Amino acid sequence: MLTEPLVVRHQPWSEPLRRPRMSNEEDVRPGISLTSRYLIRHGQPVVPVSGELHYSRLPRGRWRRRLRQLRSGGVTVASSYVFWLHHVEHRGRPRFDGNLDVAAFVDLATAEGLDVVLRIGPWCHGETRNGGFPDWVQQAPVRHRTDDPAYLDLVREWFGQLAAALDGRCGPGGPVLGIQLENELYAQPEHLVTLKRLAREAGLSAPLWTGTAWGSAALPPEEVLPLYGGYGDGFWVDADAAWDPTFRDHYFFSHVWDDPGIGADVRRRQLHAGSSADAAQSRTPSALFPPATCELGGGMATAYHRRPRPTALDVAAIAHCKIGNGSAWQGYYMYAGGTNPPGDDGMQESHATGYPNDLPRLGYDFHAPIGEAGLLAASHAQLRRQHAFLAAFGAALAEMPSSLPEVRPVGVDDDRTLRWALRSDGASGFLFVAWHQPHLPLPVHRDTRLRVVLDREEIVLPARPIDVPAGTLARWPLALTVGGVRLDWATASVLTLLPGDVPTLVLVAEAGIEATYSAGGVAATVEPGLSPVRLDAAGGALDLLVLPAAVADEIWVCEDGPVRRLLLCADELAWGPDGRIEAYGPAVRAYDRVRRAFVDVPMEDVVDPAAVPDGRPGAAVPNGSQPAGAGSAGPVESVAVELVRAAAGTVPVDYGRYDGRQSAPTPATFDELAAVYRVPLPRWVADPRLDTHLRIRWAGDVGQLRVDGRPVTDRFWDGSVWIVNLPDAGVHGDSVVTLHLLPLAAGSPVALPRDARDRLAAVDGQLLAVDALLVQGRATWRELPDQIGVPGPRRELTPHHARPAA
Repeated sequence: MLTEPLVVRHQPWSEPLRRPRMSNEEDVRPGISLTSRYLIRHGQPVVPVSGELHYSRLPRGRWRRRLRQLRSGGVTVASSYVFWLHHVEHRGRPRFDGNLDVAAFVDLATAEGLDVVLRIGPWCHGETRNGGFPDWVQQAPVRHRTDDPAYLDLVREWFGQLAAALDGRCGPGGPVLGIQLENELYAQPEHLVTLKRLAREAGLSAPLWTGTAWGSAALPPEEVLPLYGGYGDGFWVDADAAWDPTFRDHYFFSHVWDDPGIGADVRRRQLHAGSSADAAQSRTPSALFPPATCELGGGMATAYHRRPRPTALDVAAIAHCKIGNGSAWQGYYMYAGGTNPPGDDGMQESHATGYPNDLPRLGYDFHAPIGEAGLLAASHAQLRRQHAFLAAFGAALAEMPSSLPEVRPVGVDDDRTLRWALRSDGASGFLFVAWHQPHLPLPVHRDTRLRVVLDREEIVLPARPIDVPAGTLARWPLALTVGGVRLDWATASVLTLLPGDVPTLVLVAEAGIEATYSAGGVAATVEPGLSPVRLDAAGGALDLLVLPAAVADEIWVCEDGPVRRLLLCADELAWGPDGRIEAYGPAVRAYDRVRRAFVDVPMEDVVDPAAVPDGRPGAAVPNGSQPAGAGSAGPVESVAVELVRAAAGTVPVDYGRYDGRQSAPTPATFDELAAVYRVPLPRWVADPRLDTHLRIRWAGDVGQLRVDGRPVTDRFWDGSVWIVNLPDAGVHGDSVVTLHLLPLAAGSPVALPRDARDRLAAVDGQLLAVDALLVQGRATWRELPDQIGVPGPRRELTPHHARPAA
């Protein structure tokens, strides 16, 4: 007897399609138009993906690489705060040089095929000192973030300086797609209108104007596109707080977009200082604008008192749910970490500047998909599969409203009711299943079958009940016709579509779920692999390629260049606008539609210009000329640190508190108590052919790395590996590198991830350990230029399981 299926019914759009003034009547740019359901580019609906990276927190020589890492992750929009504090630390001396050259950043992002959104403030937050206000602004006798004329004079000055630096790039006909005004302003819609007017007067404009809408923010109607967020955990709650429902909500499908928890500590201060938000504000998007986000948690910052460490699945599950909820724009904060400018008093949010959290002075890794050191986290792979789906099917998906099932979870504690949703136009669509959450693991969902009621048919899947393991994030196709063949359904996630005379629909199998499908009413099982199944019908033919779950993290989809390409590589890939592949390993395979198989991509090893300290381009390096001890991805060497000075006695349990939260030790206290180690580095770290990283496995409280006595980055310990990019840190062959580590008292009340907390609980007195240091140099390979996008036959590699390790 078959299990009674769970039911979802397609619900059509509840409101008619509308076209707001924004981008249609005002700030019109050819090829761009906004509707109440989606953004239109060149006449076609799109689902943009924006990734936050801050150009002023990155070395200028790394911009191109980071932008290409965004593109390889499926990001289509580079979003960045423009920090007033970074540009005009001293009044009358604005700086737009070096890594503060915002115009050059916009030009480079545009050249790399990305749209740009600038979040111009004037108040940004972004865990910066004074929320991004220079000290001279913070100390000015004005009513900040209001229509106080004295404050507006300061803003007018800043907007004028920024407009002059951008020189038309953020204006009519310029490349900037969007401008965010202010950030997390909750109860002054008239002030946002004033800021928009001041920006226009300065010469700043864009087709899209945005404002953050969480916290029931009161936004001026029609003036800004409301943007939402979603974090699975946060540093801004108290150290002893449980996993808050505002975080847990994001692991469920819902049509409520607001998050009352983001920045609640800062919001509480803002509202107490002057005005109160309208508690009756709707928590759902305006009927005039599509549901969109700018702050899906790409990771999470680390405060001294609370140190969340989200996993790749934690990050991906929230983003996945938002797509199922009907997202028309996926925006991540952060997508790429960075390093704060040094600054005499620190450029970070801190108790010393009146903020409720102490953040590291320099390190802003954020556990992002691209870390501070430029290495990819596991979340990059999880998210780029979602983004490949949006690139291939976004035009259709944008026309599909979200429908929730008849039986839904009764609250955030419900760990038995399946979490799933439908996006459909009534004729076809996609099912989304999300069965993951952190902290409180979910059980296996047993005997699962689903019934989908469309306009003219009902679809029940799969043919036999299945068990859904914890950790499942699925997007299954429904009534999808490709190449004249109708795929009724499949229990493997849609990845992309490779067009051709016989198109290839690419799916990825779910771990622990049998890959089955139905075509033309006939159900079948498919063994996931690297070769497709040919489906024939009277109207045409389709290749169905179901990749194994085991290779999921090796999948890349290149949307640039002459053709869309499906690639497999265990090492990091990137590419420029021409689609030419760059890799940190030579073993790259591309799917050949003619051969119906993966074949090798001919690669040559070259110098990575970003690894050259002065940024000069390198010359090609002959094969086999990498440093001694190098593997396919470069040399790796363990480092034994030398103790210079032991930690000075017993550290205190608490260094003081502010607003009830633990404060970080002052720089003077840190220098007094921290242990100091010399880090002897191999001479090959200065080889310009290598991008070199130092991996530090340690345990303690606060760490800082110094080069020739100069602090270059720091970290609050949370149990993760600390990675430092040595060229970015200014390390040369004769540099003196020292590691400064402060012990953590066993009774410290700071909130740590469970594994770190368990390690602390196992010690008496205090915890300080240097477990291992590893130096790794990554060499670069580049696709031979005459092979870019060539679809014809090439020599086939050995099967995946026999491929030599990279």
